[in-house]
Amino acid sequence: MHIVSSLRHRLFAAAVFAVLLASTPVPAHATSKEIIELQTQVQQLLDMAQRLQSTLDTRFGVLQNLAQQTADNAAQMAATVNTLQQKLAAQSDASGGKVDTLSGQVQSLNDSVDELKSRISKLNKSVDDLQTQLQNIQNPSVLPAPSANGAASAPGTTLPSPSAGGSAAGQAPPLQETFQAGLRDYNAAKYDVASGEFQDVIHYYPLDDLAGQAQFYLGEISYRRQDYSTAEKAYSAVLEGFPGSPRAPAAQLRKGLSLIQMNKKEAGIHELRLLIQRHPQTPEATQARSKLNGLGVKITAAH
Repeated sequence: MHIVSSLRHRLFAAAVFAVLLASTPVPAHATSKEIIELQTQVQQLLDMAQRLQSTLDTRFGVLQNLAQQTADNAAQMAATVNTLQQKLAAQSDASGGKVDTLSGQVQSLNDSVDELKSRISKLNKSVDDLQTQLQNIQNPSVLPAPSANGAASAPGTTLPSPSAGGSAAGQAPPLQETFQAGLRDYNAAKYDVASGEFQDVIHYYPLDDLAGQAQFYLGEISYRRQDYSTAEKAYSAVLEGFPGSPRAPAAQLRKGLSLIQMNKKEAGIHELRLLIQRHPQTPEATQARSKLNGLGVKITAAH
């Protein structure tokens, strides 16, 4: 641009000189071919200067337009990148939530499979016990048993089976009555008596849903006695053997709290997070969130 400005000044000076020269009166005899040629050259220079000025103005306008377009494109690109970053962040958060949801569904499926395995195992054990009892019935002991007066009982008398579980008549106690009795004794703080009744429910009716609740109350008895290790094992038995039990959320809450009481903080936090993930709308999940907040543990949106 400096060169163009210098050229303009020079052309302007030449034009002024030509005008002055043309306006200076000269004798008629001084007009010559050289002066006419000089005037012609000056006029050509002026025309060239005008064309150059027009070309420069046009190109400068084009450059300004290109610069403005480049600035606009840069602004649009920045806005597009910002929008893309926001979409990626939103997709990342959504993906994280979907992964957590999928993880919870997989965990629920695993729980169902574990429950089925546990029930099959208990069913096999019940079948084995039944076979053992049938064998004892089909092959009664031939040894005479002493009677109350010291005399031998009559041949063929069957001795009580060791698998009778302490029942005097060798029969299982009634399920509902035994469980309700255990519950009454538990509420009355007769923990030793209640423990025996709950254990009878689990022993004689291992596949019934009340067995899962009896197992839970055994954990509650140990928890109230501050025997957190035994309590944690009882709650784990509920979650492993009866994951569909209505007591499962409470068992997982108590298991997490027991682990924290045993200074196993990370394991306890893990159990509380699982509780929130599996049963998010339960009162136990609310208690778990409150406990985690009290421990200063951040709870994500998925929890």
